Amino acid sequence: MDPQAYFDFSGRKVLVVGASRAGIGSAIAAAFKAASADVTITGIEAGPAEADQGEFNYVRFDVTNSQEIADLAAATDRLDILVNCAAITSRGEEMDPDFFARVIDVNLQGSFRVSLAFLDHLKQSKGCVINISSMYASFGSPLNPAYGASKAAVSQLTKSLAIAWAEHQIRVNCIAPGFILTEQSAKSRANPAHVEAVNKRTPMGRWGDPQDIAGPALFLASPAAKFITGACLNVDGGYSVA
Repeated sequence: MDPQAYFDFSGRKVLVVGASRAGIGSAIAAAFKAASADVTITGIEAGPAEADQGEFNYVRFDVTNSQEIADLAAATDRLDILVNCAAITSRGEEMDPDFFARVIDVNLQGSFRVSLAFLDHLKQSKGCVINISSMYASFGSPLNPAYGASKAAVSQLTKSLAIAWAEHQIRVNCIAPGFILTEQSAKSRANPAHVEAVNKRTPMGRWGDPQDIAGPALFLASPAAKFITGACLNVDGGYSVA
């Protein structure tokens, strides 16, 4: 195959769940669109980020609402690539049991609900799922215990679904981003000492940009990765190995 054709997604239908704000989801959606895919994005907000308005088909969508998930699946005629990016966190507030449960419901159970709802679509297309995990899946965080627990579970869910769905030629992988410049990380970036500590520990010497996650997502969805399933790709500038 022509290597350039690996990243031509013409005729492919992509759903990026959790892409209404400036961040990883919207960057992944933009990358797929640039590669000629037909992209739909979702979010809990009334509309997408200002920069994305008019760029994508947008569906207001709650990953904790089973009926909304079923309605979106019923309204979707075909799906080749599903990206589960919906997640919440709140640094320093996650020891509250109710909020902890909410994080698990959105980040873990939301990814599972959506994946299961689109299983028949993915069987038909022999498609793929890309879950967004986190480097926090690999080590503890005293200020983000719910987020870390949910993302560790997302990584494990990825492995289990990869095995379960391999018979249908569906590939399931995940990406574990490091510290990325997004709206979600704004609270932690308000602390200059934290920002500098991350820069010093990261071998690449900086926080990542959302676009740094988009390239690996395209790779995992492409024919170049056709023998990869159950993998979790660290994209953290080397933070997790430093």
